[in-house]
Amino acid sequence: MSDVDARAPRADAARNRETLLAAATRVFAASDTESSMRAIAREAGVGIATLYRHFPTRESLVDAVYEDQVQRLTVGARELLHQLKPAEAMRRWMDLFADWLATKHGMTDTLLVVIDAGEITLAHTRTELLGAISAILDAGTAAGDIRADASAEDIAASLLGIFTVAGKPRQHTQADRLLDLLMDGLRPVPPGA
Repeated sequence: MSDVDARAPRADAARNRETLLAAATRVFAASDTESSMRAIAREAGVGIATLYRHFPTRESLVDAVYEDQVQRLTVGARELLHQLKPAEAMRRWMDLFADWLATKHGMTDTLLVVIDAGEITLAHTRTELLGAISAILDAGTAAGDIRADASAEDIAASLLGIFTVAGKPRQHTQADRLLDLLMDGLRPVPPGA
């Protein structure tokens, strides 16, 4: 076996890892309490040993899901900007942000342990998320479909406020309305209005 073979995961191992991350994300988002590792393995359609081979502890799984979701938000901002006008990209990114927050429902206790241990730094996450928002804002300002006086910090604070009051799955309709109102406030004011 070459050095490259020893370091690169096999294709089926990489698929299993992605399947496990996706399953854990779904299970965490659907639960208000900490879900069992066995439930995550069952959702992924793999045995518990496969789960533990990839993620030896609950903390390692939570860390991987958290990092995967932050990465999806930052990559998602760029992808949305390539596909949509900036204002529409911003609104769709807000939906991605809502999904990211929902993931934390079933992993809050473990996530707090991981953060407390210093394995996840909130400052890094904040920087990544503000960078994603700023990229969309800058494109929107340049295109003239997002007002120039909006800041990434303002949008992040608004999103946290919205999902604090309307973050439960049964409040999805209200959250959508509030996000639409936020987007209305981000549109430039027509001259003379």
